[in-house]
Amino acid sequence: MTRIAVIDGHPDPSPGRFGHAIVSAYADAASEAGHDVRVIRLAGQNIPILESRKQWLEEDVPDAVRPGQDAIKWAEHIVFYYPLWMGDMPALLKAFIEQAFRPNFALDYGEEGSKQLPRKLLRGRSARLIVSMGMPALFYRAYFAAHSVRSFERNILKLTGISPVTTSLIGNVDSSDRHRSRWLKKIAAHGAAGD
Repeated sequence: MTRIAVIDGHPDPSPGRFGHAIVSAYADAASEAGHDVRVIRLAGQNIPILESRKQWLEEDVPDAVRPGQDAIKWAEHIVFYYPLWMGDMPALLKAFIEQAFRPNFALDYGEEGSKQLPRKLLRGRSARLIVSMGMPALFYRAYFAAHSVRSFERNILKLTGISPVTTSLIGNVDSSDRHRSRWLKKIAAHGAAGD
């Protein structure tokens, strides 16, 4: 069975959020299918933003980020969930990624001044991005070209060696309970499959 880390990037800790139901549907189905699952919920965590190159290179990773780093290193498959806010991931998830994916965790830049390309330290892991949004997912794909998802996939995940990356775009989240229920079943099927 697969070791799976699920990163819940919804910043609102309110239990009634559909995003938390998405994460639970995936994680519960994965566990029931025999996969080993760790869920990291970012809501309510104090994750500071990086403000300088010096912080990026020299400061310790905040304590709130370490369990997420441990889960990512441990995992064979990583699921990132986030709601689409202003066309992108919420600031809390972005801050987590910037803090977690520091030098010598996600990339090895070699000697200072080296001209070599960074070595990818997260090879051997796959990922699924689950993104919920108010607009229809087809509109996000066609009009916005799914830019934030493509950027996350190419510029963060694949850059650090995480591949393949698959996506689940959940549109019209404010629609009917029937629509939401269908999506929860689809997400649970991915969890059970460990993909």
